Amino acid sequence: MHQNKLFNRTRLQLAGCYAAVMGVILSLSGLTIHQLLAIAHWQAVEQELESISGTLHDTLEPKLIQPDRLEPGIEQALPGLCVAQTDCSNSNQDRHILGIVQQGNYYLRFFTQSGELLAGLGSQPEGLPSPEPQAGWQTLQGQSSTRYHQITLLLKTATGSPWGYMQLGRSLKEYDDHLATVRLLLAIGLPLSMLAVAGASWWLAGLAMHPVYQSYRQMQQFTADAAHELRTPIAAIRANVESVQGVDDPSNEEMRDTLAAVNRQNKRLAHLVQDLLLLSRMDQQVVTEKQPCCLNDLIQDLVESLSVLEMAASIKLLTQLPVKEPVWVIGDENQLIRLCSNLIVNALQYTPSGGSVTVILERDETQALIQVQDTGIGIAPADQSRIFDRFYRVNRDRSRHTGGAGLGLAIAKAIAQFHHGSIQVKSELGNGSTFTVRLPLAIPCHDWQRQNVSRRRVVHDCDR
Repeated sequence: MHQNKLFNRTRLQLAGCYAAVMGVILSLSGLTIHQLLAIAHWQAVEQELESISGTLHDTLEPKLIQPDRLEPGIEQALPGLCVAQTDCSNSNQDRHILGIVQQGNYYLRFFTQSGELLAGLGSQPEGLPSPEPQAGWQTLQGQSSTRYHQITLLLKTATGSPWGYMQLGRSLKEYDDHLATVRLLLAIGLPLSMLAVAGASWWLAGLAMHPVYQSYRQMQQFTADAAHELRTPIAAIRANVESVQGVDDPSNEEMRDTLAAVNRQNKRLAHLVQDLLLLSRMDQQVVTEKQPCCLNDLIQDLVESLSVLEMAASIKLLTQLPVKEPVWVIGDENQLIRLCSNLIVNALQYTPSGGSVTVILERDETQALIQVQDTGIGIAPADQSRIFDRFYRVNRDRSRHTGGAGLGLAIAKAIAQFHHGSIQVKSELGNGSTFTVRLPLAIPCHDWQRQNVSRRRVVHDCDR
């Protein structure tokens, strides 16, 4: 397959399409994961800020008395609060805000209603503007390119009049670093994943196309062999016709010989075409009428009809039917006759004079077993794997002499598979061969009578 340009190009296209689709899926999945992580982390940040700010709001508002003025109660509630215009570099910054969170990433600021800074707590970012004259959320960027997310709340005095603004925020450096790490992993992982997907796509495309390529090769071989087999009788017919045409006044004897030769080659062509048509119908699983068939009678009748070949070749054709009761299968009787006939004739052709061919019929709980044993020349192990291929012949000279085209065993295998059975061969060079056919058993005839089947037909089949 690697040397076939058509299949390589098709394999590359399949792998490319699969890799492209997987690339789009992976990219969308990565983008979705990034967005989900960002949203989840962002919601966690806002929920935390909202929770802390709400606690502070509810704690501080009852302590507020005069607008725009820090009451002593606020400084007591918030240890380490740094009043504006005061040096707080030596103050303890490791305290907690009401015991809820550490001050490391958080900051707290108080502003007057006009936006003037009153006091701050925590790591105060530089470069942030004064709060807007309304409450709400803001995301800002300081002088160090660090982003901050903050919430501004309006505080009221105990009497309900506006006091000023409280602003609680936190650094988004941890959040941004986390997303940057995720983006880095995606940027590195996606190309690596695409390389793995490309390799897997190429392998899977080859795996998927292997049966197609095998069928393509078999079709090529079948076409070449069929053309070769058809060419021989056609060439013979043409040669005989031209030999007569070259004679000015051919005699009646020459004409009869020519017509006889043409008739032989025509029969060979018709037989070959009939075999090819049968194989084609088997491949297409063309439905044929199936009925109960008694293998005992079928084999005995077939052996009797082939006794002429037995006597002509000085070969003993024997039968062994160890089962006492009839063995029934469901199938096409003509095809089953063809199956057994091909195996017996093949055994007779490859068994020398003085040998024997034995047809054995047995059964187990679920299957009927037909064995055709011969004492012939045997089959080499290298040929046994291909013996059922179409147009394959172990001995081409002998097959040519007997007129075979190498389709007999292929037809036998196709018929066995069409009847949901199987066929195997066991052989040794010089020690003969044994072909075994396994077919599923039919239900007994009295069960057929219980079903809605014609009684006449059942009784006729059972009494054969």
